[in-house]
Amino acid sequence: MKVAMGQFAVSREWQENTAICRGLMQDALAAGADLLVLPEGVLARDIADPDLVLKAAQPLDGPFVSQLLETSKGNALTTMMSVHVPAQDNKAHNVLIALRNGEIIAQYVKLHLYDAFAMQESQRVNPGDAVPPLVEVAGMKVGLMTCYDVRFPELARRLVLDGADVLVLPSAWVKGPLKEMHWELLTSARALENTCYMVAVGECGPRNIGNSLVVDPLGVVIAKAPECAALVFAELDPARIAYARSVLPVLENRRFARPELQSL
Repeated sequence: MKVAMGQFAVSREWQENTAICRGLMQDALAAGADLLVLPEGVLARDIADPDLVLKAAQPLDGPFVSQLLETSKGNALTTMMSVHVPAQDNKAHNVLIALRNGEIIAQYVKLHLYDAFAMQESQRVNPGDAVPPLVEVAGMKVGLMTCYDVRFPELARRLVLDGADVLVLPSAWVKGPLKEMHWELLTSARALENTCYMVAVGECGPRNIGNSLVVDPLGVVIAKAPECAALVFAELDPARIAYARSVLPVLENRRFARPELQSL
């Protein structure tokens, strides 16, 4: 599978973000990518106006997603990102969507909300209540995660036990003391401990670190973006997964049962 990581700084204007996303989709398709992963919350963002995620939220049949679906028609490129969708109690859901050939083929409502490091995502966002689905891309099964989810190894392990070969992680990873180290450590650990690929894409800009990366099943970073806007490619090889699982059979050797989602 050829994967593309489309890293950019999200604007407060959804129309501008639509144009950027459509351009990245076209560039990824032209380069022969099977999968394009974009950051978290790509509809709109403004660090001076945290309520913008609520004011700008759109339903999945709104103009933002509809224009991206139009761009996706007539080809096999799968594009993944997260957007904010209106929800109950004057809040939003943070929804990871997978688009292909004019359709939303999968969606996942973020389970773990970023109530940490003096931030409180739950003030504006309601959590999901279901384990993410798997999406087949170029013969490989892809599990869906979003940003803060990477700090919870149970979700990654559950997805791999469900059959995932690859984990994707659209993110808006906030800058701060040790945060860049946490980003690479956590994404590498989730790949290594599950002998799978991790494709982690971060928003760049004044608040977030960028540094999108692909980690292979033995914990090797095989592609990495800088702190600025970029489109970076990597090749994911099923043979590498098979090799990793033959020399490091942690999934066979585990003693714990398959993780289950608990009710709130």
